[in-house]
Amino acid sequence: SILPSPAPPRLPDRFRMFRSCEWEVLERSLNILQASDFYWGPLSVGEAHAKLQREPVGTYLVRDSSQGNCLFSLSVRMPTGPVSLRISFQEGYFRLKNWFSDCVVQLLELVVAGTRNNPLHFDEMGGTPLV
Repeated sequence: SILPSPAPPRLPDRFRMFRSCEWEVLERSLNILQASDFYWGPLSVGEAHAKLQREPVGTYLVRDSSQGNCLFSLSVRMPTGPVSLRISFQEGYFRLKNWFSDCVVQLLELVVAGTRNNPLHFDEMGGTPLV
């Protein structure tokens, strides 16, 4: 499930400089992401985890990353509690582990579909698989 979002419909102004082709990918993806119900914008990791703590396992949200080298973070309610994973943006693609897409929402769709049969393992999750 997803945690619905109150994200404002504007482009964040904290991004680094991008080549024009990268900016087009980012802007298109941001517009799609902002129309979703799960983008929370500039939410801290603590706030994200507090919101997810009360939700069922598997509930997730996307927020702006507090790390300077990443644009977004995926925060997920796991059986052991909420965790956050960085979504990187390199060479015009958003990446999470082995999945990549030129759209954050499409990347999440790929991850959700892919982890149904093949759980992901991240060091940040202490060995707990993401399904």
